[in-house]
Formats: sequence, C-alpha cells, structure tokens
Amino acid sequence: MGWLDGQVALVTGGGSGIGRAVVERYVEEGARVAVMDRVTGRGDELKARFGDKLIAISGDVSRLDDNKRAVAETVTAFGRLDIFVGNAGVFDGFIPLADLPEDRVAAACDELFAVNVKGCILGAKATIGELAKNSGCMIFTASGAGFTSAGGGVIYTASKHAVFGIVRQLAVELGPNIRVNGVAPGGTMTDLRSVASLSLEDRSQFSIPGTRERIAAGNPLRLALEPSDLAGAYVFLASRANARGITGTVVSVDCGSTLRMMRRS
Repeated sequence: MGWLDGQVALVTGGGSGIGRAVVERYVEEGARVAVMDRVTGRGDELKARFGDKLIAISGDVSRLDDNKRAVAETVTAFGRLDIFVGNAGVFDGFIPLADLPEDRVAAACDELFAVNVKGCILGAKATIGELAKNSGCMIFTASGAGFTSAGGGVIYTASKHAVFGIVRQLAVELGPNIRVNGVAPGGTMTDLRSVASLSLEDRSQFSIPGTRERIAAGNPLRLALEPSDLAGAYVFLASRANARGITGTVVSVDCGSTLRMMRRS
C-alpha cells in the first residue's frame, strides 16, 4: 500500500524539476495526478509513461480561468480532488536591485510575482471547493529564500517570503477542512528559469559550471540536492495518516544550508 492510495492530486509546474519528481512519487504512492504546465509536451511525456493514472493540462497559473479549468478537468477525469500542489515558479537570476535596469524592474516584478505569488493564490482559490469536499490539503513550494537572504535576488526573495505568508494565512482561513503547508527547498539542481523581462528565460541558473560544487560546499551535508530528494516531503505532508495534525508549516529540505557554518582555521 502507498501513502496516497485513492487520492487525487493537481500539481502545477509538474512537467519538470521538483514538480516532476513530486508527480512521479505521488503516482508511486498510489495517487492519480493531474499535471498542469505551460509547456504542453512535458505533461504529454508523463502521460505516455503513466497512462490512465495521469492527465496532462496545458495552462498558465497566473490566469484564474486556467486554474479553474485544470480543476474541472481533474474532477472530470478522476472524480475528486484531494491534494493541490502549487509548485510553478520562476527565478530572477540573483540580480541585485542596484543592477536591475530601470526600464525593466517593474516588468520583472510583475512577471515573477504573477507566477510565484499570484499563481499560488489563484490556484488556491480554484481548488478550495473540491478540496473542502474531501478534507484535502494544499502544499506550496516555498524556498530557503523565504527564510533568509541570498537565496535569490530581491524580487525572488520577496516572492518566496510571500509564499510563507500564504501558507500561514490560508492555514487559518481554511481549517479545519483543508490543511495548508509548504516545502522550502535549498539549492536543488533543476531547470528553474528566470523571467523573460530580464532576458534570462533561455537558461537555468543551475546550469552554470561549478554550481553543483558551490551548493555542496555551503551546507553541512555537502550535497547539491536533486528534485527526487524533495519529493518525500510532499508525500509526507499530503498523507492523511502521517500529517493530519500539521498545518501552517513550511518544511525545510536544505541540507542545513541556513545554519551558521563553523569556521575552521
């Protein structure tokens, strides 16, 4: 038996990176999964792999109608919705405020917050009704950048602090019928892209040579995480048997990177 037997999940940004790893683990744990992604082919690849255990939905998390359509298609396919994973996200390339071009900063803020913050709120809004029917849960992808500084530039860091606020506020508003939690990844080797407003959409920050070594050197476990290392936290928080008393919490999976490292002479 799996931890998620009989449950149905909707995962945004589920076609790549952490989202894809979550989808794969959810299916392994007995769930049926709807994958919402802006890139149609990603979801189709997963559909070909998992067959009738999965449906692929093309959509933009910054649009309420797309979120509502994703919920409707999920319920049509699987009859219910138990888990919403708000995972879609974009990055800012670590660019400091002083280096952000004046003619692009407003657009960069709008583009990044539309996905990282508004996307979470609209996804939550669209799923409340179905999740309440089944005493379901929401899980949002936060970040170590929501705990402290240096996890991104000012725009990304602000957006992930906002995700912490979303988790805490919705946990209060939606209890007792819906649990709301988050997962805060540390440095993870993904294809996370930065915003088009800064002309960075064609590359991942984690593809830069030496990134894996730099991440590993900055935490006590000396690891650069892979997406699969994060998936277990999402399974745990979605489990009715194992996390029924947990809400308003953001679980950090960061190899201890936010700890103060000892200096060795």
